[in-house]
Order: sequence, then C-alpha cells, then structure tokens
Amino acid sequence: MTNHDVDGYVRRLPAEQSGVVAALRELMRESAPGAREVISRGSLAWQGAKLLAILSLSKTHVTFAFARGAEFTDHHGLLAGVGKTTRHVKLKPADSLPGAALRDYIHQAVLLDQG
Repeated sequence: MTNHDVDGYVRRLPAEQSGVVAALRELMRESAPGAREVISRGSLAWQGAKLLAILSLSKTHVTFAFARGAEFTDHHGLLAGVGKTTRHVKLKPADSLPGAALRDYIHQAVLLDQG
C-alpha cells in the first residue's frame, strides 16, 4: 500500500472519529518512528517487521488493537480481549486518550517486534 492509500482512508473517516485517529497516528509517529502506516484488512495499521497495531472503527468507538498484545504486561488495566495473540483498547471520541498507557503499549509492541 502507498501513502496515497492511507491518506484516502483517513480522508473518508467520519468526523467524530477523525480526531481519535489523528491522535493515534501522532502517538505512533512519536513512539514507533520506524513503523510504516499501511492498510491491512481494510483498516489503518502500523507495520514493523510484522504487524504492530491496527484500528477498527465502529459507530461508538475506535478500537486500537495490538497484534501481540497478549504478550504485554498490562500495568494500566486497559487491554481487553481473550484471544491467543491480540489485545485492544476501545477509545471513545468524547474521552481523552490515555496517552501514557498507549505509549507504554506501543513501546512493548515495538520491543516484541524487534526481538
């Protein structure tokens, strides 16, 4: 996928979700500068050596899922999910982002991807 694909995806976001997505993109740029933005399974995602994280949109929230989140240490208690690999955080547009927790999760994703 090209940046053009990502830009097109972002332009089509509903207004109520675009702020959350913009904030997540900035967090990823800061916390995982080596990750590439891609479109995976029709959604915005970030790729290192492997998939790090992916967004999923619903009418009420944005789900920020970590491909290897089940391996994380969750000091913040925000990760949800019961599968073998993925864990996610649901983010509502009206809420403020839990920046410190998300930075920690992104950092753990990058470390796992490098190891």
